[in-house]
Amino acid sequence: MTERRRRDIDWQDLRTFLALGRHRSLSGAARALQVDHATVARRIRALEAALGEKLVERRPDGYVLTPTGEAALGRAAEMETAALALKHPRRAGGGSGVRGKVRVNAPPALTQAFLLAHLAQIHEIHPGVDIDLATNLRAVSLERHEADIAIRLGPFADSGLVARPLGRMAFGFYGTAATCDAVERGEAAAFIGFDEGNADIPESAWFARQFPQARVCFRAENHVLQAIAARSGLGLALVPHYIGRQLPELRACALGPVPPPREISALIRPQDRAADAIRAVISHLADAFRRSERQFVA
Repeated sequence: MTERRRRDIDWQDLRTFLALGRHRSLSGAARALQVDHATVARRIRALEAALGEKLVERRPDGYVLTPTGEAALGRAAEMETAALALKHPRRAGGGSGVRGKVRVNAPPALTQAFLLAHLAQIHEIHPGVDIDLATNLRAVSLERHEADIAIRLGPFADSGLVARPLGRMAFGFYGTAATCDAVERGEAAAFIGFDEGNADIPESAWFARQFPQARVCFRAENHVLQAIAARSGLGLALVPHYIGRQLPELRACALGPVPPPREISALIRPQDRAADAIRAVISHLADAFRRSERQFVA
């Protein structure tokens, strides 16, 4: 064994490598760790020297992990989880023995209108589990350990990830009583939809096909904002029932057709199926969706 392979591995070097692997850029890793670019680069070189392996390659569009780097990223993430668990011993007075940080990524509207409240309850059952919640309409990479659980609306391509079904999400047109009465009398409807940056969202694309001549008078980036706009009387919003039913100023409008329901699933990496903290979070969410099924269906 060479001298370089006998060097001890510095935990801070591993943390830096994790950040670079998740953000794929020096600037992203530096922001996450609140250090400068030079520190990130220096720690990556130190880790490669300690391991005697090339972990990353710099390309015009960012950093790419080598095959050795991809394998090391998974191991480093496991070490991070173990280290976090050591910081959260079981609290006296009850609670499960499950510990660790779980990073959850989910669509903004589903997060704001449903998931946030239920994820906040996890701490009461599992005091040692910490939740890191991020919202995104676009896919994140579980393989890069950008998240541990991705809540997504199907269908899904065969990505090698494990999908746990959570429920189904049905849609309807919602507006104020005055707006719905006018539409049901035969008056032309004005609609509220997705902004141009999210025109490829399945519901947005479906609406464009079904109502090609419709006037969209207001656009917003997610269903929660669209429902709030509908509450002001601007027009009809095509939103999931669980959102429309939460606002007492809105009612379902007798207008059709509506898009087919979407499947809601929790995606995880295959190797995380036995991870206690991840399993605990998914189990809690599955129970929450099951209890709330009537909010989501037609």
